[in-house]
Amino acid sequence: MSDSLYQDSIYKHIPYPRLAKWLRIAVILMAAFGAAVFFVAVPVFGQSIVYSYPEFSYCYVPWVAVIWCTAIPCYAALVFAWKIAKDIGREHPFTHDNARRVRRIGQLAIADVVFFFVMNVILLLMNMNHPGILLMALGICAAGIAFAVVALALGHLVGRAAELQDDSDLTI
Repeated sequence: MSDSLYQDSIYKHIPYPRLAKWLRIAVILMAAFGAAVFFVAVPVFGQSIVYSYPEFSYCYVPWVAVIWCTAIPCYAALVFAWKIAKDIGREHPFTHDNARRVRRIGQLAIADVVFFFVMNVILLLMNMNHPGILLMALGICAAGIAFAVVALALGHLVGRAAELQDDSDLTI
């Protein structure tokens, strides 16, 4: 890539405080969207199923409980993302703490995927799930695993960048 193309493109340096602000806005929007999905849309959708098919009313509470439990790691990941944005705003993006936080987000994603899949199987064995729903859940699990792999890889790269930053800070 030529220097002039780099200077004239969208790849220009964004000041860390501005980047941190946008990251915090993204975290707030994700938290609000998650609340709308987890705590409004899911119960309303579940109630509409119970209304249309009363024979499935015994499935409502277990399914809502499982879905709400999957929200816990998501919100924990948002807390880590907020802390990362805070460090970026302080102009310390490449720290060992941030590397650990990004890796922790990946670990939370894996834990969430495992929980979601296991609970889908348990609900299937309890006759509260359908094989088609389980197959659909596999797609959600695949997306979660892909997200986890990306987060773990980024955590590794941020860790390497933190090491390089430490080495650079020690040189004159």
